[in-house]
Amino acid sequence: MFDVVIVGGGPVGACAGALLVRGNAAAAGLAVALLEPRAPQLLAAAAPADVRVVALSRASERVLTRAGAWAQLCGPRLSPYERMRIWHESVSPLSESVLVFDAADVGEPNLGYIVENRLLQGALLEAFAQSGGHIEPEPLTSVEIAEQCVRIGTARGKLTARLVVGADGAHSALRDAVGLTAETRAYGQTAIVATVATERPHEATAWQRFMSDGTLAFLPLADGTSSIVWSADDELAARLVAAQAVDFAHSLDRASDLALGSTRLVSEPSSFPLVRLAAQRYVAQRVALIGDAAHVVHPLAGQGVNLGLLDAATLAQLVAAAVAAREDPGSLGVLRAYERWRKSEVAAMATAIDLFDRLLAHGHGPLARLAQRGLSWVNRSQELRRFFIYRALGMSGELPAAAR
Repeated sequence: MFDVVIVGGGPVGACAGALLVRGNAAAAGLAVALLEPRAPQLLAAAAPADVRVVALSRASERVLTRAGAWAQLCGPRLSPYERMRIWHESVSPLSESVLVFDAADVGEPNLGYIVENRLLQGALLEAFAQSGGHIEPEPLTSVEIAEQCVRIGTARGKLTARLVVGADGAHSALRDAVGLTAETRAYGQTAIVATVATERPHEATAWQRFMSDGTLAFLPLADGTSSIVWSADDELAARLVAAQAVDFAHSLDRASDLALGSTRLVSEPSSFPLVRLAAQRYVAQRVALIGDAAHVVHPLAGQGVNLGLLDAATLAQLVAAAVAAREDPGSLGVLRAYERWRKSEVAAMATAIDLFDRLLAHGHGPLARLAQRGLSWVNRSQELRRFFIYRALGMSGELPAAAR
């Protein structure tokens, strides 16, 4: 019998597993299994950059250090970024109205790191396994909630645990199996991701332009290329994905206003529809949802994985505390404390991100124009810039101990 079974071995599920297995002195020796049928292959040192990348905050760096994965990430493929430049299409990327966040303004070495999703997942799965976690290479087939335990079915048999954690993404099989519901809303946008070479160096800077038909970001990679995340209205996105490489690059040049000069595709573009998701409840008896199984937000602020890692750290902290106090970690009392902590934090972030999307990228009228001019107002206030930098670093709000 396991103490915890985690369904889904992406970065968030693997992080939760590593944190639970490593635990603390009072809750050492937790038996944890993780269901992951599609573990990624390790990236060769000379392999081209994966098109799916994530931006990790300082809080996430601390969580990953506690999980035992950060040392494995600190190699030549990790790309720290020191600045962000954010502007609206109504001004030039060289204008004084561009909002600039600089790590030096708050005495930090950087604002975060860009890392390939596959590299992050691989490091966390390795940290989990090396710490004594059990990886079950099978998908979930059934769930049976009993009074004292949960029985999780796989093709190779059943696993029994006191708590099951759903980290299996937006289309969570566990969430559906236990009857937890989620509200979803399509943004009418498609995210296009690709690796591009740019005429001018990225200067360890993340560049983001808000436009009337979407948002475009250039994320700096360690080899000098950039990863783009282009959240475009569906009709425009369909044309872009179908375009030839040279035509895509021309469209990208227009959308970026040549902030980094002309561009060239290094990888094939990939795309996925953008949907906001919010589970109505994060927990049930002996069940907890984390990451995309509980919430999905717009990618324009790069907060999706960071929110999920904080879920993982919070749940691991409360479970360890319950075990140390000889309480049942699968009881509703323990799990509702997790839900109260994380649901309000996530809702506040999701609402703020949606406001940015509606007012800066798609807004019209007086309120939108006020928000667009607000970028330059924030740029002129050192205190406001510091406030937003600390938010981006994940150093504000109610943080679990692993993130502090």
